[in-house]
Amino acid sequence: MTIAMLDTATLNDDVDLSIFDEFGTVHRYALTSAEEVAERSKGCDVLILNKVKINRETLPDTGCVKLICVTATGVDNVDLGYCRSHGIGVCNVSGYSTDSVAQLTVAMALSLANHLPAFQRFVNSGTYTESGMPNHLVPPFYELRGKTWGIYGYGSIGSQVAAVAEALGCKVLVCKRTPLPDREVTDLDTLCEQADILSVHVPLTEETRGSISRERLAKMKPSAIVINVARGAVADEQALAEAVLNGRLGGLGVDVYSTEPFPTEHPFQQLLGRDNVCLTPHMAWGAYEARVRCLAEVAENIRAFARGERRSRVD
Repeated sequence: MTIAMLDTATLNDDVDLSIFDEFGTVHRYALTSAEEVAERSKGCDVLILNKVKINRETLPDTGCVKLICVTATGVDNVDLGYCRSHGIGVCNVSGYSTDSVAQLTVAMALSLANHLPAFQRFVNSGTYTESGMPNHLVPPFYELRGKTWGIYGYGSIGSQVAAVAEALGCKVLVCKRTPLPDREVTDLDTLCEQADILSVHVPLTEETRGSISRERLAKMKPSAIVINVARGAVADEQALAEAVLNGRLGGLGVDVYSTEPFPTEHPFQQLLGRDNVCLTPHMAWGAYEARVRCLAEVAENIRAFARGERRSRVD
């Protein structure tokens, strides 16, 4: 078996990629451009990739490729219809990053709610020492107990965040299609109206694209915090930026963007350096333990495929 790993740089160099050597020859590439996909796929049975796009333009001649393994849960970078029509199996990895993403979500919420950047800057600048005051309480911050934490998307990550929010004393409100026995469920408009913190955990679909819209942001409390760790295009990014700049949102935390990395003309460029904004480079999924789990699951997917079994298949 011959394997090509097309973008190992997205996994960092602290994880062991030799786990795939048992399958045969492994070609490893730090990054692969759209123009390089076809050439690097020649003679390969399996492609392992994270963000590389696979479609009829990037892989016009599928050759001997039999399986594509995505080192992520979302597979919106792979044209599944094209793969099906060419007999290429596609596997993803689900559940590996639940703890990692939930942890980052809560960390963002706590940092924004407590204005940690402002207080850190007060100390780091020397102002605290020079003030002669034993404490400093500006800007004011408020306890989360009793506040409403809205969860948009109640899969494994959303439910984990809900458990932590509840432990912090928050009222948890969920936007989900079907009822839940232990949670209050409502529609997205009501969620936006009532939430003090709104965290987004839905996949990107035609239904969810742009669903955190200008109109829904206008319904939110001006003190509310919005956190998006799902997919950038779930939100209207221009409207989010304007809401922050115009004082219609209390805080914004984002780890995902419609274009990654976001370009110089992106609306979030206007938000850089603001204390009430926390922008991170699509890293929520990538705690060390999560990446190790992910690669182990990819190896299991390949073993299953070699045995003629379907495992974690999304094609």
